[in-house]
Amino acid sequence: MRTTASRTVRLLAALGLLAAGCGTGAASEDRSDPAPDTEPRAREVAKAWDGSPAAEIWRKGYFPMADLVQLPDDAFHNDVDKEAYLMRNFVLRGELPETSAKDAKVTWPNGDSLTLPLAGARETYKRLDRADSPAPRLTVTGAKLGETTLATSRGPATVPAWLFTLEGYDTPLKRVALSSPKHPEPPIGPADHLSGGLWELNRLVEVAADGRSVTVLAHHGSCDDGPGVDVLETDGSVVLSGYRVGARGGICTTDLRSKKVKVTLERPLGDRILLDAFTGRPVRAAE
Repeated sequence: MRTTASRTVRLLAALGLLAAGCGTGAASEDRSDPAPDTEPRAREVAKAWDGSPAAEIWRKGYFPMADLVQLPDDAFHNDVDKEAYLMRNFVLRGELPETSAKDAKVTWPNGDSLTLPLAGARETYKRLDRADSPAPRLTVTGAKLGETTLATSRGPATVPAWLFTLEGYDTPLKRVALSSPKHPEPPIGPADHLSGGLWELNRLVEVAADGRSVTVLAHHGSCDDGPGVDVLETDGSVVLSGYRVGARGGICTTDLRSKKVKVTLERPLGDRILLDAFTGRPVRAAE
């Protein structure tokens, strides 16, 4: 199924440049390239994963399918706070607690569970605070260990989380208190970037609560109409193929841009593996 800017799936607001190279491309004939045929590569990826050891590891492990940070209920009060969060610019104005616990459980509604190493409050805060800028900051005044619900490759799970108190906010910012797991080695290598017209997807943004749609952040360039995402569904996987819609020649900057693309599925994602056709790997959520 094809997802483009003009047809079956919405392209949401741009999130800005993820990387930039301010050079200028060479001039060429002003024309639009046709959309690529993504199905052969998608089927190749699906076939490689079907019944593979990597798929077995994926279905038995803990792999997040959503952002590891969950915002306060009333976020954000203003654009300054929103900018600070997007920059991941925080400042600590309080004490972070210590914990003697070394491990914590991830549990699923069917009773399955995994015991995994617990990340301390300070370690988790460092993963949250990624900038060191005099620009606007969000102020953390304390934290306590709690739990939250997180979408995973095996469905929603209850996971340990540090609940950080933010100055000016009534509810905490939650950050999962586990290290991001290492993905299994894929049974197939990446596609050739110079052929086929495929582009690597940036990341997974959201899986709908009913599993009937997924939202990804997809790359595109400055001389096109935005990203498109094709989907191939099998019993064991959902393969997403990113490409540029209306790619055309001309003088272009070399900006690498991204937009959200929501992809509707024929049936719920369930425990099927969400794969990127270009990389041959599972689509990663934000960390």
